[in-house]
Amino acid sequence: MAKPLPTPVRNHLTGLRLLLLFTLLCGLAYPLLVTGISQVAFSSQANGSLVKNAQGQVVGSSLIGQNFATISADGSTVTPDPKLFQSRPSAAGANGYDPTASAGSNKGTNDADLATTYTQLKAAIATFNNVSQNQVPPDAVTKSGSGLDPDISPAYAAIQVNRVAQARGLTHDQVQTLVTKYTQNRTLGFLGEPRVDVLNLNIALTKLG
Repeated sequence: MAKPLPTPVRNHLTGLRLLLLFTLLCGLAYPLLVTGISQVAFSSQANGSLVKNAQGQVVGSSLIGQNFATISADGSTVTPDPKLFQSRPSAAGANGYDPTASAGSNKGTNDADLATTYTQLKAAIATFNNVSQNQVPPDAVTKSGSGLDPDISPAYAAIQVNRVAQARGLTHDQVQTLVTKYTQNRTLGFLGEPRVDVLNLNIALTKLG
């Protein structure tokens, strides 16, 4: 009759078997199950909420803001595209909108540089959109905590309508119709604020002409 294994050895073997079992269950079976369910029930969200243009090319994600301006090679000059709606400013990365460096500016209301930047940006946006500085809403000049906010307020979209319409040779009503189409109301009717999906709005504008 074989001699029984010492108790410490038996305990270690039991622990090893449990480790292998739960590794298969929690490290393989469960992730595969959740992945399969998400691909069937929430395919778009599970794959990053990717957005494609008319040619079927991926041009971004509806969850991540991006820049609609041309940046010089040295990063010193930023030229907004007058034919497109501009996003909320970003502090993520050296030139903003960097999904690998999501962050805010971490500057407070008493920061002198922040106040100067705020004033300069407000004047630049008012000039670019041919509106008074009083019409420039807060989200047009302030950066979100993530630096990757994909939406803008209806107020910021409103001051850009005439500029986009003139640049594209469209009527105000044509552009405003698209803005309304891509304006999302409060989640569940009471969470958050109304917001405009900038990326899909710009894609629709490109299709329109």
